[in-house]
Amino acid sequence: VLATDRARLVGDPVALVVAESRYLAEDACELIDVEYVELPAVASVEQAQDAARPAIFEEIGSNVLVPANSRQYGDFDAVFGEADRVLSLHLDTHRVQNVPMECRGSVSSWDEDSGSLTMWSACQGTHTVRGIVAKKLGLEPERVRIRTGDVGGSFGLKVGASREDIACAVASRVLRRPVKWTEDRYENLNSSGQAREETFDVAVAITGEGEILGLDVHMIIDAGAYTGMGGGVGGAIEATIPGPYKMRAMQFETAVMVTNKATYVPYRGPWAAETFVRERVVDTVARAIGKDPLEVRMLNCARPGLEPADMITGRSLVGVTAYESLARMREVVDIAAFRARQAAAAAEGRYLGLGMATFIEAAPGPRGSGPVGMERMGMELADDGTVHVFTAQMPHGQSHETTIAQVAADELGTPFEDIRVVVGDSDLVPPGFTGGSRAATMMGGAARMSARELRRRILMVAGHLLEASADDLDVDAGKVFVRGVPSISVSFADVAAASHAAEMNQFLDTPGEGVEVDLRVENTYDGGAGGWSGGTHCAIVEVDAATGLVSFERYVVVEDCGEIINPAVVDGQICGGVAQGIGAVLLERSAYDDEGRYLSATFMDYLLPSTTDIPTIEVHHLESVLLDDDVNFRGVGEGGMIVTPACVVNAIEDALTPFGVEIREQHLPPARILELIGAIPTE
Repeated sequence: VLATDRARLVGDPVALVVAESRYLAEDACELIDVEYVELPAVASVEQAQDAARPAIFEEIGSNVLVPANSRQYGDFDAVFGEADRVLSLHLDTHRVQNVPMECRGSVSSWDEDSGSLTMWSACQGTHTVRGIVAKKLGLEPERVRIRTGDVGGSFGLKVGASREDIACAVASRVLRRPVKWTEDRYENLNSSGQAREETFDVAVAITGEGEILGLDVHMIIDAGAYTGMGGGVGGAIEATIPGPYKMRAMQFETAVMVTNKATYVPYRGPWAAETFVRERVVDTVARAIGKDPLEVRMLNCARPGLEPADMITGRSLVGVTAYESLARMREVVDIAAFRARQAAAAAEGRYLGLGMATFIEAAPGPRGSGPVGMERMGMELADDGTVHVFTAQMPHGQSHETTIAQVAADELGTPFEDIRVVVGDSDLVPPGFTGGSRAATMMGGAARMSARELRRRILMVAGHLLEASADDLDVDAGKVFVRGVPSISVSFADVAAASHAAEMNQFLDTPGEGVEVDLRVENTYDGGAGGWSGGTHCAIVEVDAATGLVSFERYVVVEDCGEIINPAVVDGQICGGVAQGIGAVLLERSAYDDEGRYLSATFMDYLLPSTTDIPTIEVHHLESVLLDDDVNFRGVGEGGMIVTPACVVNAIEDALTPFGVEIREQHLPPARILELIGAIPTE
């Protein structure tokens, strides 16, 4: 929890100061004197592979956390042997970070009488935090209660309990007083966690027509100072890097290094490098054979009903609508007209570019598969006729309360306003996990199934009150009536009262056999048939060769997230992801120098996009292929951030075609663009 023998990054916590005000705590920190012996820094994966550098963790013996290991899919040697051409390229993704509006923070309060801890935590999931805190403090989970109110964003940063949370919990137990910690923005940027930063050496085997036969990918991940997610994200990148394309063979090699940087944490689409690499490869292929990138994508895209039905890595492509999204984009954007405008603009010294990128994202499932499995939910009819929904999903800006209430209200036939969604209390909500774009499918499915069962029970009790068969009843606006006779009805509150009376053996007469009077439902949902979200993005940009600035003329999204629960929420998630993706390419970078010193610890140095940087985003929705009779909601939270960087980089490279520029990195601020076109010298 605290660094003891060595500090492994700038910002590694080495001591805990507790005071009655932040002012006293800040002053007291000045009284702590730490004597450091400086070691050579390991500030890059290249340095991490240098045996002369000291091991950040001596027990490992080197800075290679995961040695290079590779897997082959298909007949790799044969496929590369029959290729007309093999193209090679090196690609870099750079380090960025989550930057939620609200930084991390918690309040811990130890109760000596009960030997239990209550923590108020800004987190993504109360049960995840409870498990970590209980283990670190040596407590039974039942003796730890995590409570969470409104959370001002996370994007993956607040999945679990932080080292600081645990230290404050220990301090509360020692002092027997509540202890509060709130991270400031310097701490947030400096050491809360960072994401991305992978390097790739890629070879792609193609035919003369541009058919992609196979990939050979060698990836190195910079995991930062502690393992975090960096040690495990490689598997997700490997599994999904073929995307919707029908290649026949692949070799994938992964290695993971530790460095003196902040820990690699989840960030909106942690596996996003797979899309960036794949979609940059497609544009490279198109340029090499002189074809339009859209046509190359459509040539290689798997199509419904045609072989193959699986990725070369084994993931099913059933339900993928990437080809349909490309076809729709071709209708929405007149590429031929753009090319004419592009040529005319170039003659005037103006540089326009059009870029596209396609992605698919697995919906949870099928049938409870994956690391977090089933989704649990509780639902009950309260005395006043409102319906209380208990969900493990912890909203932190995605409008979960709105969407879950809509699903439940529609299924039950009660007003939206009569749904009460209960979140953020480990003593009240079931275990679960928020992340991976699972909420729409898993929470939505659990809500639909739970509401369906609760409605069945409500109709049973109402049928007894109305002296009618449940099969002959309808529900509208929270009232149950005999079909065709709406004037004779009972309200949900009446049904609740009757249920409670029956439970107390106070029914005026005994309910019929088989009538379930318990109006509390506990349900699980397994993900149904699974499926995919996905779509295609298109950016039209202009690059100013004098300043290196990139401006957007148009940004178009064609997306498929299945059945849409709330269009405003879906579009908001897409646009938010696009904004982050644009920021990652044009502005944001977590920069370190060669000595491991962090260079972007303020918003003067870590630049975020504002409203003036983000264009109006056109969103076009597709009707998904229905895979499940009951639930066809698909997650949409991460797609915008996954695909936008590739789309924007493709557009910038297209604009810089007159300069002969080939872009092999993701971060393209004005100075770097000027370097690429030769306007200023490269350092």
